[in-house]
Amino acid sequence: MSQTFRDPQGGGSLIVAWQAKSRSILIVGGGSVAAGRAFNALEADANVTVVAPELCPELAYRASAKQIAWHPRKFEDDDLKTADMVLTAISDAAESRRIADLCHSQRIPVNAADINDLCDFWFMSTHRDHSVQIAVSTNSKAPRLANRIRRQIASALPRGTGLAVDKIGNLRKRIREADSKPENSKRRMTWLTQLCDYWPIEQLAKLDNDNIDMLLDAYVQNHDPQSIRIPSDAMSSSSSGMPSPILKSQTDSIPAVEPRKGRLVLVGAGVGDPELLTVRAHNILKQADIVLADKLIPEPVLEIIKCEIYTARKFPGVATEAQEDLYRRGLEELAQGKCVVRLKQGDPFVYGRGGEEILFFRQHGYEAEVVPGLTSAINGPGLCGIPVTHRGVADQVLVLSGANRNGDLPTVPPYLATRTLVILMAVKRLNRVVELLREREFPAELPVAIVERAGCADQRTVRGTLKTIMDIVEQAGHNPPGLIVAGHAVNLLSDATIQDHFLDPTTSGLQSTE
Repeated sequence: MSQTFRDPQGGGSLIVAWQAKSRSILIVGGGSVAAGRAFNALEADANVTVVAPELCPELAYRASAKQIAWHPRKFEDDDLKTADMVLTAISDAAESRRIADLCHSQRIPVNAADINDLCDFWFMSTHRDHSVQIAVSTNSKAPRLANRIRRQIASALPRGTGLAVDKIGNLRKRIREADSKPENSKRRMTWLTQLCDYWPIEQLAKLDNDNIDMLLDAYVQNHDPQSIRIPSDAMSSSSSGMPSPILKSQTDSIPAVEPRKGRLVLVGAGVGDPELLTVRAHNILKQADIVLADKLIPEPVLEIIKCEIYTARKFPGVATEAQEDLYRRGLEELAQGKCVVRLKQGDPFVYGRGGEEILFFRQHGYEAEVVPGLTSAINGPGLCGIPVTHRGVADQVLVLSGANRNGDLPTVPPYLATRTLVILMAVKRLNRVVELLREREFPAELPVAIVERAGCADQRTVRGTLKTIMDIVEQAGHNPPGLIVAGHAVNLLSDATIQDHFLDPTTSGLQSTE
């Protein structure tokens, strides 16, 4: 299969995080713009020198506190001798141009405030939270709009994001100290990647030194990050709203009751796009008094809900307790005669534990209505241009789970050329899945696709073969949740290695007449 790759769009900036620690940054100007530049440079641990006859109050404070060096005069050409970067923030455009020309002749990167054509780079709208820095650039088109975009991004971040990053950085350092062998670098990276992908940011932010010690021990003992449980009373106190784990014995004590007037509806949320919800699902969500939602329900679906949303906190190690917490909340609301919607990702009965929930509530006197949803097992591939059946190519589909109850991989029947195999919840174990299929004599050149976040605006498909898919995913990365599709139907409509533009005919493999 000849690989194809996306074409560069052009017109952008090369976004980098420049390590300015101990570098010399010269700022020409003493006003508020220069003060902002100085603050940014100091945050990067640079050595800052300001050249200006006078200073604004902020720069005067920094000079008196010896945070910056100040030369109380106008710029002189010799000021460039020790400069690694120059920032001009003066009202004299001709002088700014002269300084910029001098910098260019000496290959010193320069930024001239409000004169874009002189700039080797420009400053972006930034958000800082501990070690997290987020920058937004409109490539000088709309700086004010960049600020608005930055604020919206920052407001959407989970609480404690910066703390979580610092805690992971601490753990990463500890792991490298405990296991410094170069040949184990991939193991270290894989283990930390799983921890970062599957633990909620709010929980990571609550880690204390004892918790980090526990995680380090888990790494040394080669425990799967998803199987690790840190008791809630061992976590640092936080205002993140994470519920304390609830023991199963607590729900065992809830007596069975006679049916009440409360209404329970089990609704499938489908694959991510609210327009792909059924009409009945839309109507039920409008009638709900409370929605008990899975953690992975996409934000666009949650946005159409107007009542209270109670989210399952199924972080690694306490999934069972989180399920029991939902049961308890559901019974409490039903006992008050409310319309309770249990909103589950995909279809409730396709690896969704929907049957278990119906049996639980039936035991306590409530019979659930069921509103099916589109399952990612069939519709996920379809949204990404992969028909799971096709006349003359694939006449059957086998759907398996890669996360069985005991953590075992599924039992896979012998290879059949006309079968499409769909494996859910298994991308993190791709290497074992590939080994398993090769053991069952699946051919090395069999087309394989990783379908990520199907139905969401950032859906992506990564294609390869059983032989190449691991290397391709390692290079391209993975954005969970995702599923694996294997079979000859994978490349029928497209053989693009990576598709990452939502419903764009030029990249999804569909034919465009334009």
